[in-house]
Amino acid sequence: MKIAYLVDEFPPFFRGGLGTYAMEITREYTREGHTITVFSRNTGSEPTSDFWAGVEVHRPLLMDTSDIFNIINPQDVKRWDPGSQNFFLETIFYNFLSASKLISSLVKKDRRDFDIVVSHDWLAALGGIIAKKNLGKPFVFHFHSTEQGRSGQSSETVMAIERLAAEKADTIVTVSYAMRDELVKLGYQEQKIRVVYNGVDPEKYRPDHFAPEKIQEWRDKNGIGTDPLIFFVGRLTWVKGVDSLVLAMPQIVKEFPKARLIILGSGEMDTMINEIIHKNDLTRNVIFHNKYVNEEERLMYYSACDIAIFPSKYEPFGIVCTEAMAMGKPVVVGAVGTSGLREQVLSSGEDQNGFHINPFDSHDIAKYVILLLKNRDMRELFGKKGRERVLAEFTWNHIAKETTKVYEDTIDAYYHEVSKNIHSMIQNSP
Repeated sequence: MKIAYLVDEFPPFFRGGLGTYAMEITREYTREGHTITVFSRNTGSEPTSDFWAGVEVHRPLLMDTSDIFNIINPQDVKRWDPGSQNFFLETIFYNFLSASKLISSLVKKDRRDFDIVVSHDWLAALGGIIAKKNLGKPFVFHFHSTEQGRSGQSSETVMAIERLAAEKADTIVTVSYAMRDELVKLGYQEQKIRVVYNGVDPEKYRPDHFAPEKIQEWRDKNGIGTDPLIFFVGRLTWVKGVDSLVLAMPQIVKEFPKARLIILGSGEMDTMINEIIHKNDLTRNVIFHNKYVNEEERLMYYSACDIAIFPSKYEPFGIVCTEAMAMGKPVVVGAVGTSGLREQVLSSGEDQNGFHINPFDSHDIAKYVILLLKNRDMRELFGKKGRERVLAEFTWNHIAKETTKVYEDTIDAYYHEVSKNIHSMIQNSP
């Protein structure tokens, strides 16, 4: 297949899990022999066209369009803070410029052909819609989350973009059955929706990635030594539940006075989390690494911890959980509402690899963290079962094959419908 692939995040630009997803799965597509042409955001310092690990990437250079912003700015977006408004404007132009590069330059001028157009989330939706209309190609839209789910104050404009993309798409792909259920409840066409999980590279994310002495050296350097270590990584936003996790620490510390929690990430809750830490006298027990680290450094955090915890209140998938499982770590995860974590982590039976918790209840979080800290054999068994589950269900190779099958089915169905319509027109012609 020749795939035109619009995704806001792509190396070297990362904002969250979508960038990791796009990087890993496009590499798998190329290994399978497909041709992928990516259209991604340019932060201002990247080349406008290059190859990244064998994947062709176009990053149209954004322009300063602030003088016309008030003319084209939707009413609800005008209520956003100035930085968010500027981000919205840049997103709109990223889509227009990407679609223009694809349609006018690659197809019309260079005579290149594509079998399918793919775009991810509202950030790349408009480009996909425009490309479908102008190229007459099948269009797949990936929902990694929804505006209603990820935002307490939903934007009517963003929701309208998502709705339009879903309406124009021939197929909708989403990341979990929980997310499919959310889309159906919101009125999206169930017959269009296909579920394909995210994945992980098990050769990179493996329990023996670092030698034991290197892990201990890292623990000593960070003042942990042999103390119990709980690990959270993610954006510091309400949906990730890190506030509930920190509020659970006083109960955990009563049972394990030397227990440490490392929080790795940043976000709008930075100040609140620090206030909770100081108010509850947790400065010796909570280590706040308020920064972005590269993948190799993040692997060390996974390696060094005893338990990985992701108490998300809304999590369509949660790729960090899959990474922790691949590293052979027991996991404790939020499992209410839209929770792909609930599908990754088996909380009972012979293949159990962790616990489900109510992320709104700090007592529930503490209960299961304490249970795991008390039982080394349980931690080791859950870690082993988690890695086995990753190898069976969540490798990028497996996920890429499932996704390309959806794309192939979409192409077949699209041209079958085109052929049927042509045949009908011929039959009905005078």
